[in-house]
Amino acid sequence: MSRYLHTMLRVGDLQRSVDFYTKGFGMNEIRRNDVPDGKYTLAFVGYGTEESNTVIELTYNYGTEKYDLGSAFGHLAIGVPDVAATTEQLRKFGARVTREPGPVKFGKTIIAFVEDPDGYKIELVQRH
Repeated sequence: MSRYLHTMLRVGDLQRSVDFYTKGFGMNEIRRNDVPDGKYTLAFVGYGTEESNTVIELTYNYGTEKYDLGSAFGHLAIGVPDVAATTEQLRKFGARVTREPGPVKFGKTIIAFVEDPDGYKIELVQRH
């Protein structure tokens, strides 16, 4: 059986990003793997084990503090119980709010958009 495993994001400060996703979104750090010979460290974060959940792989390449994100990547989407409250909580962890909470155009679903400390866009979708 095929299954979507993870999305990899390159980050400039691994602990800052781990804190953002764990403290800001309530994810867990599932595992961390430092590879000195390859000059990188991986940290996997998510809401459950990799065996049954899709997770985010945060990749820190030694000595690289910033990346050009380009224009091809869109965003991650995370379902939350209260978009407005989550948006305010994420502001405290360095999120830049690029779309304030509110209904989607021509719809009723409540969403917001934030950027993580590295500039990756995240859509918050209200889920009950």
